[in-house]
Amino acid sequence: MALGNGSFMTQFILMGLTDQPDLQLLLFFLFLVMYVVTVMGNLGLIILIGLSSHLHTPMYFFLFSLSFVDLCYSSVFTPKMLINIISKKKIISYMGCMTQLYFFSFFGISECYVLTSMAYDRYVAICNPLLYNAAMSPKVCSSLMLGSYLMAVLDATTLITCMLRLTFCDANTINHYLCDIHPLLQLSCTSTHIIELEVFIVGGINIIVPSLTIFVSYGLILTNIFHIKSTEGRSKAFSTCSSHIIAVSLFFGSSAFMYLRPSSVSVDDGKISSVFYTNVVPMMNPLIYSLRNKDVKLALRKTLRMRKF
Repeated sequence: MALGNGSFMTQFILMGLTDQPDLQLLLFFLFLVMYVVTVMGNLGLIILIGLSSHLHTPMYFFLFSLSFVDLCYSSVFTPKMLINIISKKKIISYMGCMTQLYFFSFFGISECYVLTSMAYDRYVAICNPLLYNAAMSPKVCSSLMLGSYLMAVLDATTLITCMLRLTFCDANTINHYLCDIHPLLQLSCTSTHIIELEVFIVGGINIIVPSLTIFVSYGLILTNIFHIKSTEGRSKAFSTCSSHIIAVSLFFGSSAFMYLRPSSVSVDDGKISSVFYTNVVPMMNPLIYSLRNKDVKLALRKTLRMRKF
């Protein structure tokens, strides 16, 4: 019955966020609403950017990519999570679990580098506006996105290769609502020290390097903003960057707590933290970028007016 590299496990049981029956229905409707908002918000932004020619700029190219990643990212695990909440048998197969973990890692890592590309775009736009068209040409933008996806493929493949080396014997109950790395490591009946180190290194690279890049970019941006004499100019620059800062803080803050946390932190605390980067961030991103963005609101009004005629 072995399915991979010595694992005797053919299926897992996902515990979910809680085992209290009274909260199951409430959680189902809460996460269903969040998922519907996530799908509608991100799909709406993708369609709007695709239809609006004046949004065909590098900034909105990256926002289009972010919405696509968020849409796929949340769809990897949320439908299964919703089914498990209302189901008596909260089962996922071994291969289904590993597949979910791979795409969860792939889209999560992709988001790290898409957010980094967006920070670089804002740095060039504010600090080197005269070179913006040349520095952020379609070729450069495409290369940045291709690089983001290649890094995601490489690192997600590395992570899943590590997880496939684990051996599972008797325990098959995952204390989580998805197949994540740390809960799976706790189920292994063999030593996980080397794999934990590999996971920490890969996770650290994909959280710390993008975070530092974004931090340096915004440090230079803020320095440049303070040299703008016009109050209106400073306000516009701050407005342009604030949405991205909020999105970055939510995603990297909760991800760092989960993947760079000490082993003394309980899995339950990790599950609560993971709700932010798995459910809240993909839902909030389109709201943050649309409600605070005049160009998006203008494009939406124009598109709606065109549909009336």
